[in-house]
Amino acid sequence: MAPSLVLAGARVVLPSGVLDDGRVVVEGTKIAAAAPGNAEVIDVTGHWLVPGFVDIHNHGGGGASFSGTAEQILTAVRTHRLHGTTTLVASTVTDEMDLLVRQAGLLSELAEQGEIAGIHFEGPFISPCRKGAHSEELLRDPDPAEVRKLIDAARGKARMVTLAAELPGGTDSVRLLAEHGVIAAIGHTDATYEQTVEAIDAGATVATHLFNAMPALNHRAPGPIAALLEDERVTVELINDGTHLHPAALELAFHRAGADRVAFITDAMDAAGIGDGRYMLGPLEVEVSEGVARLVEGGSIAGSTLTLDRAFKRAVTVDRLPVADAVQALSVNPARLLGLSDRIGSLEPGKDADLVVLDADFDVKGVMRQGEWVVTPPQLA
Repeated sequence: MAPSLVLAGARVVLPSGVLDDGRVVVEGTKIAAAAPGNAEVIDVTGHWLVPGFVDIHNHGGGGASFSGTAEQILTAVRTHRLHGTTTLVASTVTDEMDLLVRQAGLLSELAEQGEIAGIHFEGPFISPCRKGAHSEELLRDPDPAEVRKLIDAARGKARMVTLAAELPGGTDSVRLLAEHGVIAAIGHTDATYEQTVEAIDAGATVATHLFNAMPALNHRAPGPIAALLEDERVTVELINDGTHLHPAALELAFHRAGADRVAFITDAMDAAGIGDGRYMLGPLEVEVSEGVARLVEGGSIAGSTLTLDRAFKRAVTVDRLPVADAVQALSVNPARLLGLSDRIGSLEPGKDADLVVLDADFDVKGVMRQGEWVVTPPQLA
């Protein structure tokens, strides 16, 4: 067993607030309350220690996608771990149902092995009016029987399904998901305000990338944005890459929903961690230029090339959010949504030793997952 570690001298973000000159003790795979006498002490003075990031909406990275082979899936997972994401839900994109069922089986195996935290099905139950980077000819109404087919294929590892609740079967599908303990997320939707309220009352609890792929806020027809922001039962996803959202939109979401109802996501595709070029997102071709991914045909934004360390840095340096609020959005809230708060999401004794070491400029200098260094701090290199 590896010797106990004490990470000492950093500014540590705890549930109670920021502790200057703090310390975190790691024993095996867990955070401990106290260190034994023979513990190795690592000086991380001048750095921040924050919980490992939790991404609930991610399609790939490192040149690979979660619609690929097991090897490709692991490549994407490891790419995001290098950027501080210690817990990740793998998102699919719209495809033929048979292919989605097959992919759910593969992803569920990797979830059982602990490589991913579960599966998010984004499509095919979404609106053709707000399809974004999804293939329109493969879209379908959210028939509860078909939704159930995907849940069953995931063998208990389905975490979330994004759907347009205004479509035929939408509200019934939301109820079905809620009954099975799967998050019903409203997104890629053309719903009215009233239809969105009905979906929330039926059990929907997440807004898939709020503002994106849904009607804009209007003073006479407020649409889904107002309904999702105002309801205390809903957590709103935000893609904080500087492309998907104007800073004022992000500020509005934090002001209205509060820091405890925001989850930063990447919505990343293959190019995350790689760079510009041509990629595939499901069956559609994507061109990435200057870090922005768009469909070759039509030009719609096609996911992002974001990693959560960049979302964190932008939140505190550009958006001027308090570091504790950024930690809420990147770790605490998504862990709670996944029902994993007893294990991850905060730096507390008894929880998994998942943490990120950031320097004074909020750049990643170390990543630990379950007590093992994924990125070794320079002090130990």
